[in-house]
Amino acid sequence: MLAGLLVLVVLTAPTHLDQLTPAAFLRVPIEGLIGVVVLLALPDRARRVAAVAGGIALGLLAVVKILDIGFDAVLFRPFDLVLDWPLFGPGVEYVDVTSGRTAAIGLVVLALVLVAGLVVASTWSVLRLSRAVVRRRPVVLRSVAVLAVVSFTLTVPGVPIMSTNAANLVSAHARQVNAGLRDRSEFAAEAAVDAFRDTPARDLLTALRGKDVIVSFVESYGRVALEHPEMAWQVGQVLDEGTTTLRSLGYSSRSAFLTSPVSGGGSWMAQATFLSGLKVDNQQRYQTLVASDRLTLNRAFQRADWRSVGVMPGITRAWPEGQFFGYDRIYAADDLGYRGPRFSYATMPDQYTLSAFQRDEHTGRHAPVMATIPLVSSHLPWTPLPHLIGWDQVGDGSVYAPMTTGDDPHDAIYSRDPAVVRADYRKSIEYSLGSLISYVKTYGDNNLVLVFLGDHQPNAMVTGENAGRDVPITIVARDPSVLDRISGWGWTDGLKPAPGAPVWPMNAFRDRFLTAFSPPAPSPPPAH
Repeated sequence: MLAGLLVLVVLTAPTHLDQLTPAAFLRVPIEGLIGVVVLLALPDRARRVAAVAGGIALGLLAVVKILDIGFDAVLFRPFDLVLDWPLFGPGVEYVDVTSGRTAAIGLVVLALVLVAGLVVASTWSVLRLSRAVVRRRPVVLRSVAVLAVVSFTLTVPGVPIMSTNAANLVSAHARQVNAGLRDRSEFAAEAAVDAFRDTPARDLLTALRGKDVIVSFVESYGRVALEHPEMAWQVGQVLDEGTTTLRSLGYSSRSAFLTSPVSGGGSWMAQATFLSGLKVDNQQRYQTLVASDRLTLNRAFQRADWRSVGVMPGITRAWPEGQFFGYDRIYAADDLGYRGPRFSYATMPDQYTLSAFQRDEHTGRHAPVMATIPLVSSHLPWTPLPHLIGWDQVGDGSVYAPMTTGDDPHDAIYSRDPAVVRADYRKSIEYSLGSLISYVKTYGDNNLVLVFLGDHQPNAMVTGENAGRDVPITIVARDPSVLDRISGWGWTDGLKPAPGAPVWPMNAFRDRFLTAFSPPAPSPPPAH
């Protein structure tokens, strides 16, 4: 009975968390019936070999289903058997940072034990069932026939008696593997097309000459923050008040949406997509990209004589691929001089990150700077959070010590009430946006151009199902000639994009931006 129950559960289990209900298992798996017939038709020695092979396959099927459920809950998609293996490293690192080294090691050990246990248990179950069906061959054959007839005849819309769950899953992953194997050559073909690769430096970004340009990625700042009924009003108020405040200081802003290549995680792929103009939605594409000579936005500014810097509070180890993007200087977490506590996953508060950039790169510098600054305070699990303080109080960050820190115990996100999780997420977005608005208010001038956007939507616990991958993007400037360049884009006036604002693929932004701010030089007058 236990062996049969295990086989039934593996064959019928859905791959979406919200579909894991008792009714999902009350079905007749056609794959199981076919497997019984095959075992009965084989001679003894071949039957044992087939049972072992089938048991191992069943165990691996169970592992893939568990991975699909996990990836669907976090990244809104199934696990990719070709492209997703490198993502386990960041996953373990996240547990290490938020729950400690012991928890991370324990998780790895538990995962290995689970995989081995499922394969062994499934193999034992199929072997045991194969012996049982042979001993009761006539009864088993009649039972299989009855179940097959019943499942076929009673399967109507709304009454799913028959299950082909396992076969469908195997077929879907087979197509996915085929697509993953083709992806490298397809991406290489896409990357070979670059309208700006050979643009001379004198013709790049001429409409921004003399401007300091900041591109800031706000972690997990997704469209859900502007539209979910539990957070839209509060986040919208921060943006509306920010629009009013900055407008009173002479700033204008335009906003719209971009469709990120990822959701729930994978910030580095979204950032690479935005900066390179290529869709980077898996680690294979990311590795191929950073080994290429693709012109990124950073490198375009660098080529046009801007000082290009990356302020990276989330980088805590060697980052060799950082050289690909085109930085004159990379400030990793250890380079920013932070002496305060860690706030959960975030190495430092966003306000400190911006303050460090202002201190190290923006104060007293005469050459224009282009800075890429990912902000990490709004990274899952969104608690605990710092709060905004006076910029003159930030110092080396030790002022944050009395605040609640990531050293304090906190519950895993999936053990908390979803409404509480959404509230924590909302507060983190309000903090990050508030930090950016306050920075412009405090340190902005006529030469500042700020581009800030979300990297991806938060996970499904916040967004719910079918939330899409759109993220807001905003451009802020005091010089009216800057926003005049994008007047034809149709973006919403202000820091908050309207629901009907344009939606572009994130990889389309690089070319549109370079086209808008790199106008062709005027033709020389005709010779006389």
